[in-house]
Amino acid sequence: MKTVLTYGTFDLLHVGHINLLRRAKALGDRLVVGLSTDEFNAGKHKEAYHSYEDRKIILEAIKYVDLVIPEKSWEQKVEDVKKYNVDVFVMGNDWEGKFDFLKDYCEVVYLPRTAGISTTKIKHDLALEGENQ
Repeated sequence: MKTVLTYGTFDLLHVGHINLLRRAKALGDRLVVGLSTDEFNAGKHKEAYHSYEDRKIILEAIKYVDLVIPEKSWEQKVEDVKKYNVDVFVMGNDWEGKFDFLKDYCEVVYLPRTAGISTTKIKHDLALEGENQ
């Protein structure tokens, strides 16, 4: 069994998230998703609209996702790769090169992002819409 691992906040779920999860799952048999906790996001000065618990429920309902684990720190990735017997680590190509240190433990793949969509863009568009009302 080939295990794939990715990480993210996965807030305001959109087609870009689904594309990433679908393509990541296609690289193996089992997809593990490290989901950023609210506390970890706060340390990054990032706030999700949905709570960790709600984002976890949403991810678990997606057919490509086999297991959701909490992402509590930047440093846990090597430990997770070992613990879950990860063969392939996947991130969006906006992180290109940032996780190459994991190549000592598994294959590292950076997938192209879906053009024209991001959580940041959705939040920006919603803020503009609110200003225009």
